[in-house]
Amino acid sequence: MTCSAIDPLPDDLDPALANEVRRKTEDLIEAFSRSGVSFPNHPFVRNTLAAVFLASHFVSNACIREPLLLSDLVESGDLMTSYLPGRYHRLLSDRIWGVSTEAELSAVLRCFRKREMVRIAWRDIAGAADLIETMTDLTHLAEACLDLAIAVLYGWMCRDVGVPVGVDGSVQKLVVIGMGKLGAAELNFSSDIDLIFAYVQNGYTRSSNPSQPVSNEMFFQKLCRKLIGVFHAGDAEGPVFRIDLNLRPFGENGPLVMGFDAMEDYYQRQGREWERYAWIKARPVAGDILSGYRLLEMLRPFVYRRYLDYGVFDALREMKQRIAREVLRKGLSRNIKLGAGGIREIEFFGQVFQLIRGGVSAVFQTPSILVVLRLLAKHRMISEHVHRDLERAYRFLRMLEHRLQETLDRQIHVVPMEVLERKRLARSLGYRDEAAFDADLVTHTATVHRHFHTLLETALFDDVVAGSGWEAVAKSIWLEEAEPAAVDEALRNLGYTDTNRVRVVLSGIREDNAIRSLSLEGRKRLDRLMPLVIGYVAKAPEPELLLDRIGDMLRAIGRRSSYFALMAQNPHTLDQIIRLASASTLIVNLLARHPVLLDELLDTRLLYAPPRKAELQQEIRQKMLAASDQDIEQLIERLCIFKQSNVFRVAAADVTGVLPLMRVSDHLTEIAEVVIDEVLMLAWQAIAEKFGAPDTGKTPLVGKDFLVVGYGKLGGLELGYASDLDLVFLHGAQPGMTTGGRQSIDHAQFYMRLAQRIVYLLTTRTRAGQLYDADTRLRPDGESGILVSSMDGFLHYQMEKAWTWEHQALVRARPVSGDPVLADRFQDVRREILAKPRDPETLRRSVIHMRSRLLENHPRSDPEMFDLKNDRGGIIDIEFIVQYLLLLGSSRDSRLLEWSDNVRQLTTLIEAGIMAENHAYFLKEAYLTYRATMHQLSLQQKPPVVGAKRFESLRKGVLVMWKKVFRGKKG
Repeated sequence: MTCSAIDPLPDDLDPALANEVRRKTEDLIEAFSRSGVSFPNHPFVRNTLAAVFLASHFVSNACIREPLLLSDLVESGDLMTSYLPGRYHRLLSDRIWGVSTEAELSAVLRCFRKREMVRIAWRDIAGAADLIETMTDLTHLAEACLDLAIAVLYGWMCRDVGVPVGVDGSVQKLVVIGMGKLGAAELNFSSDIDLIFAYVQNGYTRSSNPSQPVSNEMFFQKLCRKLIGVFHAGDAEGPVFRIDLNLRPFGENGPLVMGFDAMEDYYQRQGREWERYAWIKARPVAGDILSGYRLLEMLRPFVYRRYLDYGVFDALREMKQRIAREVLRKGLSRNIKLGAGGIREIEFFGQVFQLIRGGVSAVFQTPSILVVLRLLAKHRMISEHVHRDLERAYRFLRMLEHRLQETLDRQIHVVPMEVLERKRLARSLGYRDEAAFDADLVTHTATVHRHFHTLLETALFDDVVAGSGWEAVAKSIWLEEAEPAAVDEALRNLGYTDTNRVRVVLSGIREDNAIRSLSLEGRKRLDRLMPLVIGYVAKAPEPELLLDRIGDMLRAIGRRSSYFALMAQNPHTLDQIIRLASASTLIVNLLARHPVLLDELLDTRLLYAPPRKAELQQEIRQKMLAASDQDIEQLIERLCIFKQSNVFRVAAADVTGVLPLMRVSDHLTEIAEVVIDEVLMLAWQAIAEKFGAPDTGKTPLVGKDFLVVGYGKLGGLELGYASDLDLVFLHGAQPGMTTGGRQSIDHAQFYMRLAQRIVYLLTTRTRAGQLYDADTRLRPDGESGILVSSMDGFLHYQMEKAWTWEHQALVRARPVSGDPVLADRFQDVRREILAKPRDPETLRRSVIHMRSRLLENHPRSDPEMFDLKNDRGGIIDIEFIVQYLLLLGSSRDSRLLEWSDNVRQLTTLIEAGIMAENHAYFLKEAYLTYRATMHQLSLQQKPPVVGAKRFESLRKGVLVMWKKVFRGKKG
């Protein structure tokens, strides 16, 4: 056998890694030659050896030192075969038979473990075993080692000191509870095994020498010490498995083993919340398995409460904070187990739901996190999207964990920094380069951390009502059953400071006309709700301000008291309202104007996961088809509700940190696009019903030869919550008359009426509100121009008559609805217009002149304040810099015309060599910072103005860039 007989290495493998694998392979072949054993000429070995030796020094070293090990694995077929249950026990039983000392037992166990770990690692790296098989094999290997070692040691001790017997005369055996990943049957490659030892009853040993009985406690203590000694007795091969007993009662200071009664008493009296989390994964793994399950049943009331237990969130926060402090202290930010978005956060995510609901629904009492996530999705407690995210991340991180530990058979959870080791790691996971691996790692951990953070932030407030007498106090405050001084004291005890303001707000609610007009049932509903509002709000930041906001909402929906019942009967819904209201006045006002949005709060799986465009299109189609028999006003009302509910979901995800700024704008833009599509269809149907459709010689299609172009924030994919729509309408029809209607008109008139109807439907006010404000002044010739231009007319105007500022506007234009063929033509026309050569000086003067006019139209009213959009050094300056450079350079480089949004346009300026990378990144950072601040202010319904000193350095930097660009210097 030569190296050439092994499958060749990939051509693009790093030379250092390739040389290493070749050297290892040569060493292996030489080792076989020295041993006199034939190299295993099996296709599986030939095809996978290079990948395995690249990934694992542990496997390569073991095979080179002991070629018989590999030969045995191949000849037995074990390397190529998945094990059936019980296989590890049978294999190890044959090896243990005949050992007579603890040292011999330890050596046999270590040797067996090495053989099987080589097999497991090889099959895992080669892709012959999936993640579940690998975790199961590791778990069963540990169980077999434990069970058979205990059996041997127990037999020796019974021979030496007698058989332990309980008070009822029954023989006592050691109970071994596996915790953590061992208990969940999800063991990782080089894992510790977390154990808790127990025995059923106290008593004494029974032997042929009754004068020297040993207590069961002493017997099992000695047995456990022997087991630990056998497992930890190390040589160059290391321990069998590292045993960790820190999860036992009293931790490292507690006894090694306890009787069942003592354990039950400990957990009833002293059990801590984190121990409940730990026992979720508990499972008998060795020794007396049947008695182990009896112990789990005894402790079940401690782990799982017989009610919906929302108090677990506090314990989870404390544990997570403790871990975070440890991560920070030890510098473990790259730790895939304990770091942000790591394995532990996924496990905690599932365990929270288990502890909340496990006592009510036993189906959640399972140690496996993958099973838990599937159950949560099945029972609609999390969305399928969240389930998919977390399961994919878990599988990715667990595979990564195995590869890290298979390298040297060490318990490693930190991704290496060394370039060569990262390349090795990436290759072992199937990536061609480390950059792709890094990107997936960042994506998965960020996703996990986002979901975990959302879970904690949206958890219910403490249920202060239960068992504290709080409800009666809050009720007396609302019903004015206490003296003012007593009310003030009670409010302060709840957490309010400005008690006078609270009393004014509550009085305002009581005296509101809509509230005073409530029916008897409506009043009862409000009286049930208000004590909850008073108590829940008291726990939030700035409770007086928040109560004022909630009061405005309650007064606005006063005549629809069914919503009072919804909130009172669904504390989770009330909790969501309070959290969202605390973050945004915009959300409160949305709820006040459109109480139907309260229904969205019933299902937080959907609330914090705004749908993307394809899902929006499907949703609106279903809603509109279900209402196809309704009149146009009712259809627009449906559209309004659709828009408001989806904007509300975006806002909820926004204020809770689920979505970053650009994703928020993407969602809001997609909502607008879907609405425009639907409005175009409704308008087309209405016009075509009366006038017929344009005669194209084919079956008319909705939107044929018609295009809606988005400018400004819509075109630039930067819509905010209060943005209007800058629209331009174009058609590409040939002269002719409509056909199929009650009255025929020429094509130009048809498209004119179509555009007018679109604007009307977008802007008309219904009982459900208004869709959007539409601004059409950016069309050719502005307000004096025709509403719909032909594509040829548009091109002629832009080439011959348009001002520079109109070309600046066109930089941010893109098709948003209508005929796809015409959309492509528009893009060609846009490129043609923007790419025409321009005199640099004329262009520079025009852009500066336009900026001066805008400043005249928006003079600074307060020098101590900074208008983020209009003032010098703000957003408009950045946009003008980008637009100027694009107009100046697009005749030489077409890449500059690919995008309509400012951020990607800055990137193309770098690619075209027009702007230095550091300058572009600075402008991008300033632009996004300004936008994010404007966005936050809009959520509070405040103008885009901040203190003048807040962004002083950014403003100065933008002005420096302005001078560089507009003084003719290279940016």
